[in-house]
Amino acid sequence: MDHPVVDREEWLKARKALLLKEKEETHLRDAVRAARQALPWVRVEKDYHFDTPQGRRTLAGLFDGRSQLMIYHFMLAPGAKAGCPGCSFLSDHVDGALPHLNNHDVTWTAVSRAPLNEIQAYKARMGWKFPWASSFGGDFNYDYHASFTKEQMAQGSVDYNFQQTPSSRANDELPGLSAFYRNKNGEVFHTYSSYARGPEEIIGTLMILDRAPLGRNETGTLSFVRRHDEYQNAAE
Repeated sequence: MDHPVVDREEWLKARKALLLKEKEETHLRDAVRAARQALPWVRVEKDYHFDTPQGRRTLAGLFDGRSQLMIYHFMLAPGAKAGCPGCSFLSDHVDGALPHLNNHDVTWTAVSRAPLNEIQAYKARMGWKFPWASSFGGDFNYDYHASFTKEQMAQGSVDYNFQQTPSSRANDELPGLSAFYRNKNGEVFHTYSSYARGPEEIIGTLMILDRAPLGRNETGTLSFVRRHDEYQNAAE
């Protein structure tokens, strides 16, 4: 991409014009954040169970004693040789946030349909520390529209990102983020879910690239992303 080269005064004029747009973006983000916090909640009535390194747990058990739970629907199906590169890219940004989230009464965990032993093998390969539970054999990822059955795929479209998406353009595993709250009586509520590019702001690398001279420099969404041990200089 060619860029005009100007003197400092002309650059400053253009930068101040961009600053106005950045402030608009910030104010809109504040408004969206407030609307997100104001969403109504849905009581979770279904009894979900998960396999974890600490044993079998209910959805309430995944809170690990805290009142708020963030679940990342990680694309790792039973028998998959490796996790989704995009999900892996996002997950590379989680471990450093865990002490801050936990201190703020928030538990983060990934959930995948793969059996626990397959999850733990890939987690060890990636060197991650965050909690990761298996919903193998259960309905959780299906109910929260991050996984789709063969029957759903055969219907021609699936319910993803709050709209019907042609199954020819979708995988039977897709990414998502869901939030839950547990009150003092032990009741669990579903408060929020986000799909597709919705959780993008969690990926700090993208936020840095957006401010770099060449931006994301991609030929398609996340076209440059690999699992962190697959880059050419990964072993250096």
